[in-house]
Amino acid sequence: MNAIKLGLVSGLALGMSALGATTATSQSLPDPDETAQGDVAVTIYNNNLALVQDVRQINIERGRSRVEFPDVSATIQPQTLSFFAPNTSIIEQNFDFDLLTPAKMMEKAIGQTVTLLRTNPATGRETRERAKVLSTAGGVVVQIGDRIEVLRDDGLPVRVIFDRVPPNLRARPTLSVNLNSTRSGTRPVSIRYLTGGLGWNADYVALYNEQTDSIDMQGWVTLTNNTGTTFNQAKTLLVAGNPNNRGNRGRAGGNRNLIQPGTETAAREQLGDFYLYPISGRTTIANAQTKQVSFLDVQSVPARKIYERTVGWLSNDRSPVNVSSAISFSTSRDQGLGDALPSGTVRFYQRDNQGTPQFIGENNIGHTPMGSELSLRTGDAFDIFVQAEIEKREEITSSEWERTARFRVLEDGETTRQVEVERPKKYYRTTMRYTLTNAKSSSIDVDLTQSGLYRGYWSNDYRVVSEDITGEQINYDRRKWIVPVPANGKRVVRVTYETRY
Repeated sequence: MNAIKLGLVSGLALGMSALGATTATSQSLPDPDETAQGDVAVTIYNNNLALVQDVRQINIERGRSRVEFPDVSATIQPQTLSFFAPNTSIIEQNFDFDLLTPAKMMEKAIGQTVTLLRTNPATGRETRERAKVLSTAGGVVVQIGDRIEVLRDDGLPVRVIFDRVPPNLRARPTLSVNLNSTRSGTRPVSIRYLTGGLGWNADYVALYNEQTDSIDMQGWVTLTNNTGTTFNQAKTLLVAGNPNNRGNRGRAGGNRNLIQPGTETAAREQLGDFYLYPISGRTTIANAQTKQVSFLDVQSVPARKIYERTVGWLSNDRSPVNVSSAISFSTSRDQGLGDALPSGTVRFYQRDNQGTPQFIGENNIGHTPMGSELSLRTGDAFDIFVQAEIEKREEITSSEWERTARFRVLEDGETTRQVEVERPKKYYRTTMRYTLTNAKSSSIDVDLTQSGLYRGYWSNDYRVVSEDITGEQINYDRRKWIVPVPANGKRVVRVTYETRY
């Protein structure tokens, strides 16, 4: 038998041969996209999970036999395997995931004897020694006769020749099944399994036009394959959603950039509660590859830039703070993107004076139904600041508190709990001063929000006694003002609160 020489990642040159073999033959490299797979369909979910369905034409003998399926995913979940072949039942299945690599061959050779082939750099003379492999932890330790040696990774010309391929090592991830068939002959054999290592997410490129208050947006599916296997000419379907699977409970993070969830149904096929995004035609998903496919291309969608800052309760800024810059738009059918958006990253660009698009910021979105309102923060505004300060704070009497009852923003609802000891009743009057500055050559509006107003059931009866601009109560905890700030100028806004905290 001729030897096959391999390269070792630790710096050694490896070969494997039958006993007494001294020559090697070369083998032509296979087509990198060629696999033993049949008609393959891959359904990929967002949570690093995929369903692989593979139909192969296989000759099965009558009675008991063993059939191997190379080129399955190296990250297969074997317990999810479903097998079907006419007139055939499955007895046992095995998944061989140890791949044939130099490091694995050395590991499997522990306790076995190999041949070391050394070459003298000066003379070119080759010497052979039989060695027993003792360990591969942190390096290869061998016993040669009565001495112990460590094969150093120093570039010296040393090769290891194996007598045989260790059992259970495969050149490719392989699934083997023991079958019982009532007839012999070739027939379609279908396997279906779940695997990790395949995932996708959406990437969006948005070009913002400040003159027309609009965006042009493209959506890309970014597909990654880290399964150790190439899926050749596969029918590919992407599912926007997170189904439960073992440790994953199917819950995505909150969509914090979602201002108002939509109520429109997108014109896409649905599977249960998930949207489907098929890739047209068949595509090869190569191992260790990132692939992008376009799924959205919309121009002139109405959008607007928003400047905003949220201030915590009793914030007292020592220096002014930049406001955030955000871009708001809709996914509605009318005046919007007109589609449901899978979770992903939105990257915004804007043209400079020469007309060249420049990057201005990015943000993430969760799964977003059609008809939603989104506001995505892109960064801090260079020219616009807000400084929040406590201008005055004093304790007031209960009679003063009662005189401002008509200014109540929120009133207590039903009693939800009974307490025996009441919190000591103290009342405070606080005046906050918000100073907004604008170094831009045009006037702007700033969405200014005061948060931290809700402290629990006992604090619901807080009041806004006076405010320079009429605000909007967003919820128990937040009140918002839209503050116009003149070009190259500033604006001071005062708000007085009466609270029990």
